[in-house]
Amino acid sequence: MKISLKKPTRRQVTKFALNSAIIVIGNAITAMGAAFFIVPKGLGFVMGGTTGIGILVRNLLGLYGDVSPSVTEWIVQIIVWAGNLTLFAVGIAFLGKNFAMGTLAGTLLYPGFLSLFNLCDSAYAASFGTSIGESLGNPLLSAVIGGGLFGLGIGLVVRVGASTGGTDIPPLIFQKYFNFPVSISLWITDGIIILLQFIAWPAVSLSAVAYGIIISMISSLVVAKISPIGMRRTQVKIISNHYLEIRDMILTKISRGVTLLYGQTGYLKEDCHMLLTVISHRQLVQLKSEVQRIDPEAFMTVCIVSEVRGRGFHSDGVEFLMKEDAPTKNGGSPADREEKHGENREL
Repeated sequence: MKISLKKPTRRQVTKFALNSAIIVIGNAITAMGAAFFIVPKGLGFVMGGTTGIGILVRNLLGLYGDVSPSVTEWIVQIIVWAGNLTLFAVGIAFLGKNFAMGTLAGTLLYPGFLSLFNLCDSAYAASFGTSIGESLGNPLLSAVIGGGLFGLGIGLVVRVGASTGGTDIPPLIFQKYFNFPVSISLWITDGIIILLQFIAWPAVSLSAVAYGIIISMISSLVVAKISPIGMRRTQVKIISNHYLEIRDMILTKISRGVTLLYGQTGYLKEDCHMLLTVISHRQLVQLKSEVQRIDPEAFMTVCIVSEVRGRGFHSDGVEFLMKEDAPTKNGGSPADREEKHGENREL
C-alpha cells in the first residue's frame, strides 16, 4: 500500500530542527556533567546508568586486574558505547522500530560527547595537573554541579519526547509488558548499579556511594523540574449565573478557549454552569479582575497544571515522518487549520 506524503510545512520543519538541536545540546550537557565532574578517577565518584557500570568495571580492573592506567582511562567510554548499543538492540526487539527513532540519537550522541569531553578533560589535566572537577577543590561541589548538568541535559532531551538511551530502556520494557511505573524502575535500576559499586571495595568507599546517591537525587530533581518547563499553565474553573458574559469575555479579551460544563449544586440540587479555561500565568490577574467585574459572587478555583497539550498549546514530540493529515469534518487538515487560525485560539 502506497503511503501518501505531503510536503512538510515551514512550522513542522522549524519544529523538527529545533527539537533536533535540543536533543544534541541536551546530550552534550549530560556528557559534560559526567566527563568533567563525575567520571574522573581522582574524584572517586560512582553513579547509575551505563556510565556507572563503566566506573564499576574501571574500579574492578584497577583493583584486581593488571591493566595499565591508559586503558582504565578509556574503559568507561568503551563500556558506555557497548552498553548503549546493546540496550538499543534490546529496545528495538521489545519496543519496536518506532521506539528506535526517538532513541537512536541519544544512543550515539551521549557516548560520542562523553569521549570528546574526556579528551578535553585529559588535555586540561595534562596542562594544569588536575582534572576540571578536581580543580574545584570540593568533592561535594563537583557532585552538585555534575548531577545538575546531568539532569539538565536529560531533562531537555525528555522534554522533546526523545530518550538518552542506555538504562532508560529496561524501565520502558517493564512498563509495556508489566505496567510498572518508569520512574520507579529508573530509581531501582540506578540504585542497584550504585550499590553494586561495593563489589570494588576498598577501591570504592562508603563516601563515594553516598556521593553517587547525591548525584542521582540531584539529577532526578532537575529532570523533574526541567522537562515540563514551558508546559505549566494555570487552569481556572468558574461557576456563575453570568456564565455567558464571562464566556464572551474569555474568548474576546483574554483570547483563550473555554469549555462549558453542566453541573448541579450539591445542596439545593439546582442546575448550574461551569466554565473551564487554561491560561498563562500572567493572564490570571486580568481574568480575576474581569470575572469580579462581571459577577462579584462568582465562585472560582485556580490551580497549576504541570502539562498542557493540544490545539493552541505545545504538542511536543520528534516528528521523524510526517504523513498527510486526514481531513476533518471542519474542512482541511489539522495542520492547515492550526496555521489558519493561529495560536490565539486555544482549546
